[in-house]
Amino acid sequence: MSTPANFAELKIAAIQMVSSTSPQENLATAEKLIKAAAHDGAQLVALPEYFCIMGLKDTDKVRAREKLGIGPIQEKLAALAKGSGVYLIAGTIPLEAKDPNKVLNTTLVFNPDGQRIGRYDKMHLFGFQTSTERYQESETIEAGEQPGILKINISNTEWTFGLSICYDLRFPELYRALGQVDCHIIPAAFTYTTGKDHWEILLRARAIENQSYVLASAQGGIHQNQRRTWGNTMLIDPWGDVLSLLPEGEGFISGVLSKDKLNEVRSKLPALAHRKL
Repeated sequence: MSTPANFAELKIAAIQMVSSTSPQENLATAEKLIKAAAHDGAQLVALPEYFCIMGLKDTDKVRAREKLGIGPIQEKLAALAKGSGVYLIAGTIPLEAKDPNKVLNTTLVFNPDGQRIGRYDKMHLFGFQTSTERYQESETIEAGEQPGILKINISNTEWTFGLSICYDLRFPELYRALGQVDCHIIPAAFTYTTGKDHWEILLRARAIENQSYVLASAQGGIHQNQRRTWGNTMLIDPWGDVLSLLPEGEGFISGVLSKDKLNEVRSKLPALAHRKL
């Protein structure tokens, strides 16, 4: 396993999946890819949205929901983080909501000891309709209420991450509210229809305007429910350049976060310091 030579660098990875209706099958795929990314030297690994289940119906995830801190999905994720020795940004899983007919679409974060150290509930719920497609997440998902920030310390260097999920990407005010971070981590399951037109543009915009890295882990293919997701898992630097990309299918990308790069961009174009509003 290789690690960055500079302590002000952090090797990270994002996993892309084409998740099925079976949580057990999806967890086995996630395990294989997390271990591969860790073997490649990643110290932090992110899974995509809905990595554990892409049901035949939207209500399937309601039946798969777990209480916070209890359940086979969470137990497996904690074990995978510990077994692989990585910080695990665990995509999203369905957690119990106040409404028994809905779930919270939640990102949980586990440290290399397998302890849960972070949580973010998706705030913005996707709605989209054409003559052939319809999505209305509010029918089965309860919106979160608080932005998500994660701070970790590795080799005496603190790294700050913004947590957001898929449709959140369209709301720049959320990213401004998160403040200055080193990297925004965005698990997603963008539709093919919207992804082909907007995915990369939005990701690069969030990187450029916030002068931060963006790591986006996606679903990428045709699922059992015949939904097609856009994929294009990618890592973008704070200047807006795409450093790594996986167009379709399961696999992972990796790259290095550099404090020097962040400082270079923010010092030569101090846009964050120039803000008036």
